[in-house]
Amino acid sequence: MKTVLRIEEGLMLAFAVYLNSLLPYKGWVFWALFLTPDIGFIGYAFNARTGAFTYNLLHHKGVAIALYLTGAFMSLPLLQLSGVVLFGHSSFDRMIGYGLKFQDSFHNTHLGPIGRK
Repeated sequence: MKTVLRIEEGLMLAFAVYLNSLLPYKGWVFWALFLTPDIGFIGYAFNARTGAFTYNLLHHKGVAIALYLTGAFMSLPLLQLSGVVLFGHSSFDRMIGYGLKFQDSFHNTHLGPIGRK
């Protein structure tokens, strides 16, 4: 099952790249912004609860889809780009095993524990 989920996430990343190709930006812009959602790690400088909130906010696919659709309905390509980057990045993270964080520890995710035991 784990392999099937990774393939699914990889296909969602490919879909994000496709959606990006429909936007009026050069293809490299998507990849230049690809790691920007990881700015959510800053919350961990305060504590695990704040870190989990900020990380999850910038790695939640629902937020990404809402941004993209809002941009589409309001004809705001920059908002669409933001949604596509968040969606693609989140898919990539899940593909390699990083999930949304629980409040107790960065290493405790909805996909199971990460890192060394």
